[in-house]
Amino acid sequence: MATITASAVGELRRMTGAGMMDCKKALTESDGDVDAAIEILRKKGEAKAVKKGAREANEGVIAQHIAADSKTGVLVKVNCETDFVGKNDDFKAYCDGVAAALADNPEADLEAERVAAVQKLGENIKVAGHERWTVEGSGAVASYIHTGGKVGVLVEVGAGKDDSTGTEGFKQLLRDITLQIAAANPQSLNRDGLNQDELEKEKEIIREQMKDKPAKALEGIIRGKMEKHFQTHCLVDQGFVKQNGEISVKQHVANMGKEVGDEFTIRRFLRYQVGA
Repeated sequence: MATITASAVGELRRMTGAGMMDCKKALTESDGDVDAAIEILRKKGEAKAVKKGAREANEGVIAQHIAADSKTGVLVKVNCETDFVGKNDDFKAYCDGVAAALADNPEADLEAERVAAVQKLGENIKVAGHERWTVEGSGAVASYIHTGGKVGVLVEVGAGKDDSTGTEGFKQLLRDITLQIAAANPQSLNRDGLNQDELEKEKEIIREQMKDKPAKALEGIIRGKMEKHFQTHCLVDQGFVKQNGEISVKQHVANMGKEVGDEFTIRRFLRYQVGA
């Protein structure tokens, strides 16, 4: 009898999309013959998952789960083949279940549920990405899923005092920031998060465009254009959308903190978009 190695099981799982235990049993039954193992899986109800596994899955939805205490949050992107299935209630329920399961156990093996969803809905389905955050210290995580589930946001905001997170001002700030991220699509939290090589390239482009300007004027032009670059791509430097950009997000955060007598800080954010 052939020895069934972990690598062989993993390769069969990659090829078929079947569960790990199913793959091991199929390889054992076929005495290590991969083609025969695939046929076994197909006969046992895995056929649709195998057949659909190679199809492109570029549609789908973003799902989320926030724990009752707002200390743990999950954002997940689940892809399918068509927008029709993406709008299906069973597909949405599956996606919500994935988010809830990952919130409960970040190491959860959800392959059996994925294969079952493939068989039920008749399309290739895959979890294209997910993150699970846990808040340390005072603060909370919040999420926002845009209408249709094509854009989803997860954000963590810290507070100086535990009791501040229960105030309406803090809750409103969470809502404001998630909507800002969904609408304005920042690349990073602040300037430190931007790629420094890309920033240097941006400056070189400006220098080339303005090479006929006097040296002193050129440096001022570069500073001005880079400032606009930061205001476009850095969350805290962006104009606050709800006030038509009259103040920055950073200033809005500071103002909301003053309202409740605390200091709030945006710690991190995540934005998923279907097709991106």
